[in-house]
Amino acid sequence: MAWTAPESLTDGAARRGAERLDRLWRRGREFLGTRYALMCGAMTWVSERNLVSAISEGGGFGVLACGAMKPDRLAEEIRATQAKTKKPFGVNLIVMHPELDGLVDACLAEKVSHVVLAGGLPSAAVVKKLKDGGAKVMTFLPAAIVAKKLVRSGVDAFITEGAEAGGHIGAVSTSVLAQEILPEVRDVPVFVAGGIGRGEAIASYLEMGAAGCQLGTRFVCATESIAHPKFKQAFIRASARDAMPSQQLDPRFPVIPVRALVNKATERFLETQRDVIDRFNRGELPRDQAQLAIEHFWAGALRRAVVDGDVETGSLMAGQSVGMVTCEQPVAEILEELVGQAICALAARDQIGDA
Repeated sequence: MAWTAPESLTDGAARRGAERLDRLWRRGREFLGTRYALMCGAMTWVSERNLVSAISEGGGFGVLACGAMKPDRLAEEIRATQAKTKKPFGVNLIVMHPELDGLVDACLAEKVSHVVLAGGLPSAAVVKKLKDGGAKVMTFLPAAIVAKKLVRSGVDAFITEGAEAGGHIGAVSTSVLAQEILPEVRDVPVFVAGGIGRGEAIASYLEMGAAGCQLGTRFVCATESIAHPKFKQAFIRASARDAMPSQQLDPRFPVIPVRALVNKATERFLETQRDVIDRFNRGELPRDQAQLAIEHFWAGALRRAVVDGDVETGSLMAGQSVGMVTCEQPVAEILEELVGQAICALAARDQIGDA
């Protein structure tokens, strides 16, 4: 069902709310070249040609998740997306990818307008190559202290993502990161991400100085998403408290935190860690093999869940905003709902000011 404004909102207040929203995210809209300064986070196996093109067609900004793709495969996916939309979209590249240089070449050859570099801080050489090739470069910003260095290297915009997000996460919440970064970083646009599921939150971050917002979990159950029906149902049934970060049992064997819905695989991961650590302590496994055994537990688990629908042993990566995903909806309807809620929130404040 499409979003409708509450009856308490007057036409004049709604108009002023829409005008204010337009002013607040104008910088983000101009940077992305979109109707809305709303990005869809790059979710491996989910953010592919169908969802990305639908988001861009709907007025948002879709981002292809390269993940472990090789350059030829990425070029194919870019072309397939371009065949579905002429609107702007971006490509997310992992800086630790062994073929990063080839992936950059693929993006430039296919004339991708925006490239998001994720999974670590990019080298100045990679940023320069993308810029020289005509692409706008975005990176994730974990702290304000590194912003100036990245801007000097040529980075055009930042995404700051809090621990409420799905998938690989940091330790700091979105609200704290926003307070630390938005007042300090003004040279380039900053997009806020992590746990955002409603337009009221989008409006608040825009008022704090964000150029726009990035959402991922909210789009998983879009009609256009190719995620397996069982994967979508797991999201629809889940609450915020079901999306938990993976646990590390022994500091000698680091585990990069990943937020996902708790399932049987989560329990098995803890059991695997205990077993591996016991074998290491008994001298049956060297440290490097023990670490590898822990890291390999989740190999292929995300694909099993998203593509195959194995919601028991697969990885159900989800942000804490999953509790706001209550049904399957077309992308256009999701965007309309988010924008409507943002306008409503801004208009309500305007009405209070008039009272």
